[in-house]
Amino acid sequence: MSSTTDKIKGVANEAAGSVKQSVGKVTGNEKLQAEGKAQELKGKTQKTVGDAKQGVKNAADAVKKSL
Repeated sequence: MSSTTDKIKGVANEAAGSVKQSVGKVTGNEKLQAEGKAQELKGKTQKTVGDAKQGVKNAADAVKKSL
C-alpha cells in the first residue's frame, strides 16, 4: 500500500470510529463505543504508517539527489 492510501484509509477509519463511538454513547451501547474506539485507533495507526512510509521515501529521494 502506498503512503497516500494508508493515510486516506486511516482518516476514513478514524471518522467511522468516531461516528460509532458517538452513536454508542447516545444509545448507551457500550459494545458499539468500544468498536468505534478500536476502529479510530486503527485509523490513527494507519495514518502513522503512511507518514512513516512517506518519510522513508523522502529520505531515499534525498540520498538519490545527493549522489
